[in-house]
Amino acid sequence: FGMDKMLMSFYLVRIMSMNSRKHQPKLGKLHQKETKKKILMQRLKGEIRSRCESIANEILMHFRSQKKLQGEVSLSDTLETDKDGNSLFLLDIVGVEDTMLEDLEAKDACLRLRRLVRECLTEREADIIERRYGLCGRSPKTQRELASDYNISRSYVSRLEKKALEKLKAAMDGIDTP
Repeated sequence: FGMDKMLMSFYLVRIMSMNSRKHQPKLGKLHQKETKKKILMQRLKGEIRSRCESIANEILMHFRSQKKLQGEVSLSDTLETDKDGNSLFLLDIVGVEDTMLEDLEAKDACLRLRRLVRECLTEREADIIERRYGLCGRSPKTQRELASDYNISRSYVSRLEKKALEKLKAAMDGIDTP
């Protein structure tokens, strides 16, 4: 009986060790599967994070491009559409003033005035008008400053200026005045 007990305990230990060996590879495979799963999850999280960052970057780029265009408005932008499908454009509401003709006339008058200053006035009168009103790229000066520069009284500068302006007005109107 003692021997049987020994044999029985031997077989029991052997069976347990075999069972533990059978389960050990299973635990190892389970552990490997879990490890692979964790690695795949980490990679997946990294890819998702990368895609999210990429999408966020694209959205940010879109907003930046829209911000650049934010101040731009086209006259052909549709404001609204009526029930018949007719569009109301910004151009229909905003009146466009064409000042090109007035601008050309003003430029022509300036050129004519400069020519008349050279042709109709004495050298002193022309210099006083040019310096007084800032013509020919000069800065405008007061009558006092001109009087000081010419070493004359301010009232005399005023009389010279008045006489020169009368000559220019007459020349602009087409009347020659001596």
